[in-house]
Parts: sequence; C-alpha cells; structure tokens
Amino acid sequence: MSVEAVDDCPEPIKSAKRAEQASLKLGITKGVDRSRAVLAMAQALGRAFDDILEANTLDLEASREMAVSELILDWLKLTPSRLENTVAILQRLGELSDPLRRVRNAEYQQEDSQSYTQLMPLGVIGFIYEAFPDLGAIAAGFCIKTGNSIILKGSTEASHSNAAIAEVLQTAITEVGLPAGCVELVTAEHGTSLRDLVTQDQYINLVIPYGRSSLIQQVVRQATCPVLKSAMGNCYLYWSLNGSLDMVRWMILDSHQSEPDPVNAIEKVLIHRQALPSSLSVLWNSLKEKGFELKGDAELVEAFPQLQLAKEGEWGTPYLTKTVAFKLVDSLESAIAWINQYSSGHADSIVTESYQESRQFALGVNSASTYINASPRFSRNPSRGDSVFLGMSNQKGHRRGFISLETLTTVKHIIQGNGRF
Repeated sequence: MSVEAVDDCPEPIKSAKRAEQASLKLGITKGVDRSRAVLAMAQALGRAFDDILEANTLDLEASREMAVSELILDWLKLTPSRLENTVAILQRLGELSDPLRRVRNAEYQQEDSQSYTQLMPLGVIGFIYEAFPDLGAIAAGFCIKTGNSIILKGSTEASHSNAAIAEVLQTAITEVGLPAGCVELVTAEHGTSLRDLVTQDQYINLVIPYGRSSLIQQVVRQATCPVLKSAMGNCYLYWSLNGSLDMVRWMILDSHQSEPDPVNAIEKVLIHRQALPSSLSVLWNSLKEKGFELKGDAELVEAFPQLQLAKEGEWGTPYLTKTVAFKLVDSLESAIAWINQYSSGHADSIVTESYQESRQFALGVNSASTYINASPRFSRNPSRGDSVFLGMSNQKGHRRGFISLETLTTVKHIIQGNGRF
C-alpha cells in the first residue's frame, strides 16, 4: 500500500520560490527582450478588455452585496478608459530606454584598477494593493522592464479582476520566452495572509504596499522584507497673504482630477489669519459648486457657519474624497511647522508671489516634493519628460519621492584590475 506524499509547502513560499527562480533568468535578459515582453503584455491586455470587464462586474456585484464603501468601489471599478490608460502606460514603458546596465563612475578607486557602478535589478518585488486591479498590470510592467519578478497580492474585493489580469500577463510573457514566475499572483483562496507574504525575506527583496494608510502601516509592522511606503492624500497648501485667489482655487480643483486615485489631492489648506473674508467666501462657494465638502477649524466655523468642524484627528489623516479642510495660521513659519507635523509628507504646496517665501517654504517643508504656484496633480504617464511613475513615496529611506523605473533598481560596484599585483 502506497501513501501519497502531502505537499505542505504554503502557497506564498511556492510563489516566492518561483518568482526568485524567474528573477535569476530575467535579471540577465537583454533589455530589448524585456521591452518586447512589456509590449506583449500591453497588446494582450488590449485584446482582453471584455474578459477583464466581465470579471470586474463580478467583483463589483459581490462588493455591493457586502456593503463595501463607495471609495473602494470607485477604486475597484474598471472602465474601457481606465484599461486603455493602462495599456498606454505599458506601451510607454516598453518604448523607454533600458534602465539597467547604465554605467556610472565610482568615487571609490583603488591602485592599478578602475571602479564603476552599474544599475541592477532588485530581484523579487512584492506588490500589495487595495482594489485598483489595473495597477497590478502597471506594477508588473515596471518590474519586467527593470528585470525584477513581481508577486501580486490584491484585495479580496478585486479577486476576479486580479486573476483575469494576471492570467493575461502570464500568458503574454511566456509567449515571448520568459518564465511564468516573473508574474505571480497570490490570493485569499490560497489561504494566504498578508503576513505570509511580507515575511518571505529569503526570497523577496522589496515590498511595495499601495492603498489607504491603514494598509501601509500594517505592512510596515509585519514585514521582515524591506518596504517602500507609498503615500496618498493629506497634502497641504499654504495660501500666503500675497497669493492669488484664482491660483488657490485652480490648484485645489486640478489636484483632485487624477482618477481613480488622486494621489496628490490637496485636502488641507492653511490660510494666513489676515486673509480677506470676502476672498474666503468666494473660494468656498466655488468649491461647493464643484461638489466639494468643506470643513474648518473652530475659529473659521464660528465665523463661517457653512463650514463643518474638522476634528482634531483629521488634520493628520487623508480623506481620499472631495473634502477640503481649512485652518488659520499666523505666519509662514507656523504653516511650515504645522505641515511638518501633520502632512503625509509626499507633496505640499504654496501660493505666493514672494520669492523669499517660496524658497523658505521649499527648503523648510519636510516633504518629498514641494510645489510653488503649481498644481501638485500626479500623473503616472506625464506628457512631458521620458519617464513613467508608479506612485509617490514619503519615506526618507529607500528612494524617496516619485516611484520610477530607477526606484526598482539597485547599484552594483565593479572593480576592474589590470593584472598587476
């Protein structure tokens, strides 16, 4: 009588092992072949709209039955336009120059040798994302382009959509000769918890969480792998006394235009205490006409009853909706201090006609990016420049700021001797 062997290896470990093995091949694949794979992913995705949208409909129906919040439903809902945008980003990634193998001079030099550094893949990247099924495809394109394998773990609300997209991507990359393990998908159906994935530091070189701050913090607390924190919402604007009302209004409205995730949306506005009440009323009436919910500190609410009171804990928390809270401050210095304490720290802005104020703000605000009389609106595929971006990071550790292709690389130091000793 024979006993069948039982495979008790959990799925996250299997996926991590497959991804690691695939990354060894992908890391030495020529740039032209990696680009071909990304373009194949774009073409395959473009042909699979109907299947993906059908899967997404199942997710939306199940989520509505489970009373999932409107915010998550907005993030979850795919449209032909969103999928077309995803295909366009993948096509752009495929057409960009190879981010790897770029040689740079090294400061460290030895006798009778020459040193240089070169950009290399990280290896295996875990991408944990909340809803946003199309973002899984974009992240996979980033990873394949930079020679990294990716393990996708989406939320249960998007399980059908994520599975449909992952299957399309895996088929595309295998058809061009890359191992299927370059793109792995782990799901709740595998019995996979978040901790199961983010503790596979033997195989995973970086984890990128994307979603609400609660998800980001959960990953940071549980991970034994390095984590690249992304950030969304709770961006501040300081309206200086000599700043334009029209500029303030335009920056707020424009910053909320990115869909489905207005990463750099201005949600908090600090106003100099001597601002004209008439200007404030004009701004608030204009924003209300655009469907914004407006809040204020106690002092503003007392003077303007049309504002709702912003609670103490809201100043450091993103709304992630069309909501803006206003607060009075005494000076630019007070504004900078408040922003440094409560902002998400990835994108904050100022409206001012003073060069001195703009410099003081840009240098004093402890954020990854600052905007002076310019909308902080985030675009993954900007029309200017030759780069594409996955998101924004507010941490000071690994690669702060815009998450680009180079963010998903590391540096190797190479010393070339001349045979003398």
